[in-house]
Amino acid sequence: MSHIHLLAQDTIDKIAAGEVIERPASIVKELVENAIDAGAGAVTIEIKGGGIELIRITDNGEGIEPDQIRNAFLRHATSKISRVEDLENIQSLGFRGEALASISAVSQVELITKRSDALTGIRYRIEGGREISMEEVGAPEGSTFLIRNVFYNVPARKKFLKSQVSEAGMISDLTAHIALSHPEISFKLISDNKVRLHTAGNNRLLDVIYSIYGREIASGVIPVEKTEDTLRLYGYIGSPSLSRGNRNYENYYVNGRYVRDKLLSGAIEEGYAGFLMQHRYPFTVLFLETAGSLVDVNVHPAKLQVRFARQETVRNLVQESIKGALTHKEIIPEATLIPDQELKQRAKDEQAERMEEAKTSPEPFEKIRHSFFARHDSPYEPKYPQHTAGIRETASSYTAGRDHGAAPAAGTEKMDPAPREDTDRQARQMQLFDDRLLSRENVPEHRIIGQVFDTFWLIEFRDELYIIDQHAAHEKVIYETLCRQMQQKEATSQQVSPPLMISLTPVEEEQLTAYMPAFEQIGFEISPFGGREYAISAVPANLYGFSDTLLFTQMLDTLSDHPDGAPEKFLYEKLAQMACKAAVKGHHRLSDAEARELIGQLLTLEDPYHCPHGRPTIISMSRNEMDRKFKRII
Repeated sequence: MSHIHLLAQDTIDKIAAGEVIERPASIVKELVENAIDAGAGAVTIEIKGGGIELIRITDNGEGIEPDQIRNAFLRHATSKISRVEDLENIQSLGFRGEALASISAVSQVELITKRSDALTGIRYRIEGGREISMEEVGAPEGSTFLIRNVFYNVPARKKFLKSQVSEAGMISDLTAHIALSHPEISFKLISDNKVRLHTAGNNRLLDVIYSIYGREIASGVIPVEKTEDTLRLYGYIGSPSLSRGNRNYENYYVNGRYVRDKLLSGAIEEGYAGFLMQHRYPFTVLFLETAGSLVDVNVHPAKLQVRFARQETVRNLVQESIKGALTHKEIIPEATLIPDQELKQRAKDEQAERMEEAKTSPEPFEKIRHSFFARHDSPYEPKYPQHTAGIRETASSYTAGRDHGAAPAAGTEKMDPAPREDTDRQARQMQLFDDRLLSRENVPEHRIIGQVFDTFWLIEFRDELYIIDQHAAHEKVIYETLCRQMQQKEATSQQVSPPLMISLTPVEEEQLTAYMPAFEQIGFEISPFGGREYAISAVPANLYGFSDTLLFTQMLDTLSDHPDGAPEKFLYEKLAQMACKAAVKGHHRLSDAEARELIGQLLTLEDPYHCPHGRPTIISMSRNEMDRKFKRII
């Protein structure tokens, strides 16, 4: 048996620090929460290098007494609780007394603090848990923490950090969550000398939502408020049209603390049941208040999880409040009958006003807070016949393309209306590949019967009836064209006039900056427009009907889950989504000539038998099968 011995204190401190400090965002969270608990009315967060190089947090709170500074950096030293019973009624955000000790154990810390009744402040330095100096300095009221070189003495932890852009994005996301929970406090986030977020601190939640998410979301929210016994729920939920592709816009708080909780998330989504499509998630900023004795906030090191004493009551309150708000709200999309020319002129006038404001504004970020999406119709609005115009433009001709030769081994199986023997199935599959409906030589034998349900095309070829899904087929054409252009770096763009305007959240802005080359590689032209607003002046040429920013924001939505260093994988995943959005839809009537041109494009593909999501583009039924179905043969 190996010898048991006590660890050195600095090793103990570093191990314990790892439970609280996972990354720079953890430091920001702890220090900002301390600033809030200290009564600050304004908090400034400045980071460099994603917070790895520097974090500076300044507040105008009450400061720390000089004789209490050393105690503040001791483990389990806190002014928030004094006995275990106090855990049942915690009102502050921080309470365990681990934050400063953990931060100082893995970084170089400098604190400058001053009380309002003191003539001078105190400058205190501590590195790796060891005190360096303590001296008097001139300072404003409040506290400033400077955190340098995070994990400088724990290289094993530092190598697991993500890129600086990703770490900065996490801090931006965190700051937004905290700002939403405290509209009475002004928050400013500066990342690499650029202001990313600034809230007014006027105690108006809707103004904070506007500052972070833009006008489109702020104007599309629905107020919610309901009280039941000791529970109170209030805040805003988004109309179904504001739904997103992930849960990043689900914000909910318990007694002022931002949490991620399966119970609350499930209740929110149950409340939206019937209002949202599958795999779509709502926008919410909801606050749940309850007695401290009925919720346990000390079940997770970062205090991101909670445990309720009355889970079913909480679930029902959230679900019923949301469903009630949605049911009693007349959620009807607004339709406009304004002529296109007038819409174009309005967009141009608004754009000119924004440019003029950007020139004259001393602080563009403060004053230019425009729409999250610019809701204007454009010449590229996705509706027939614009969809099919793209088919005519990109296909060289019906007979253009190349002979596939043998079909891929993973070609499409035919759909059997009745059970068949395996040998019969294989023979029929081989017949499809040998006869090759989609080969240039066999084109003259195609007999296009017509379109069914404005979605499917029936084609007779020899002894087979083929059914082509026009949406899936066109989707695959666009996808392979985009992939080929990206691989060959031959992406072409179509200009959008007027440009599409988009206002990004701090996290989305960090993601766009990091992946701008990737967007440009597939044909987007995007430029800053002041503040967090950007202008999309060109989109990939194959995106027929691209007239709003929904697809673009959906692409940004998934970036938060995308691993660093693999933009190619992200691009191929998103190209499939782009192709689906741009493809001609079902229930659109096409002419015979347009159908022929679509088939002509399928001739040029590596695998024309599946859409990018794996669904079949073509199914078939043999004459023999039809004879059997009608009992012509037995």
